[in-house]
Amino acid sequence: MISIALVGDRSPAVRAHSRIAVILDALREQEQIDLDAYWIPTPDATDPAALRGFAGIWLVPGSPYRSEQGAIVAARTARTERIPFLGTCGGFQHAMLEFARDVCGLPAARHAENSSDTGPDALITELSCSLAGHEGAINLVAGSRIERLLGTTRTIERYHCAYGVAAGYIDLLAAHGMLFSGHDDAGEVRAAELPGHPFFLATLFQPELHTDGVHPVVRGFARAAVTAAGALQAQ
Repeated sequence: MISIALVGDRSPAVRAHSRIAVILDALREQEQIDLDAYWIPTPDATDPAALRGFAGIWLVPGSPYRSEQGAIVAARTARTERIPFLGTCGGFQHAMLEFARDVCGLPAARHAENSSDTGPDALITELSCSLAGHEGAINLVAGSRIERLLGTTRTIERYHCAYGVAAGYIDLLAAHGMLFSGHDDAGEVRAAELPGHPFFLATLFQPELHTDGVHPVVRGFARAAVTAAGALQAQ
């Protein structure tokens, strides 16, 4: 069994959460990848020790999280300890927040959903048009990890979110190494990744809502976890 951490506050009201069990079954049947998934509530994730020993960390949708700090620690632990990481919807938002605070030197960076601060420190802000319940086209950067996983430079994906990275911060995050590898037709960011990391991919869309087999993003994460599990066993 290959153990992964599902960091999030599990709820029957979050459709993506109920879909994860179906996805894990499909991985087992279609890909012969048997993932042993443990739900880690965000308050528990504030302790990095709760996340170590897993072959992958998936920061799942469902924000606002009970603990913003727990979501931040999950992204930081995966990034710094080179654990395969997938952040979807709220996971994308908090991965960008962690990167801004810990890599870009912006400790005051804020998520507008978690704070009444809508001033210049708001890194994650409300989208001009909510994407909750919508789907849309995404243009993928040629040669990026997500483009290689999907095998195309354009895809249609489903969303359930209303927040994204404020445009004024994009260049700064990119200058510190974040590759924004997916954009909508208006040029707004929809996916990001860290080149050189074993697997660090964050999407504003929810691959959990994909119903035609296992989404290639999730399949890529699962395969990275298999590789990481082999490395852990060899230690």
